[in-house]
Amino acid sequence: MDQQSVPVQQGDILVVTQKIVSKAEGRVLKLEDIQASAIALQLSEGHNRDPRHTEVILQESRRIVRMDRGNIISETRHGFVCANAGIANAGVDASNIPGEGTVALLPIDPDASAERIQAGVREKTGKDVAVIISDTFGRPWREGAVNVAIGVSGMNPMQDYRGMEDAYGQLMRSTVIAVADELAATAELVTGKVTGVPVALIRGYEYEAASPPDQPRGARALVRSSERDMFR
Repeated sequence: MDQQSVPVQQGDILVVTQKIVSKAEGRVLKLEDIQASAIALQLSEGHNRDPRHTEVILQESRRIVRMDRGNIISETRHGFVCANAGIANAGVDASNIPGEGTVALLPIDPDASAERIQAGVREKTGKDVAVIISDTFGRPWREGAVNVAIGVSGMNPMQDYRGMEDAYGQLMRSTVIAVADELAATAELVTGKVTGVPVALIRGYEYEAASPPDQPRGARALVRSSERDMFR
């Protein structure tokens, strides 16, 4: 930020792309070191996919949600549900990684990664900022992909309107907005996919500095539990 003459200010939000975090944390694998299993070979056959890549997807998955026409929809160890239709699957991504046959995995604990970045910024600048680690996800029933928050520190990732009245005095009973996802999607307009910009700074958005005591901290709050998920 200093190199761009944009010093960090108190209350800023830094949105850091997952890929740069994974590289920094050594979450990069060479496919030449991976032995494809029989099921990985079977799933990859006829679908123009390296079976070793498929093997890594399977290893990084807590469970397979669905497999169809070469696509694998799986739940990661973090609880994220990802599809491989042109984006990272199970946190396994081969784009923007130097060297052929190299893939990046998600950080082991993206919330902890965000906390470390936040602490590093505080130590270097003396400023308290919020940190969001973003990644690209597809969306059921919608074409295209958007960036969402997979790690959050220093802010409540949700804006809860329940119990408030709307402009007509009607009580809001169910509206909870995933503001961390909205901020991550906004930041993607700056970071992009081919521009080589790994971090975006958002300034002027007023956020809650911490999650409520009864709510999970960080991006964990954004993962819907299986008990509340109508599609599992």
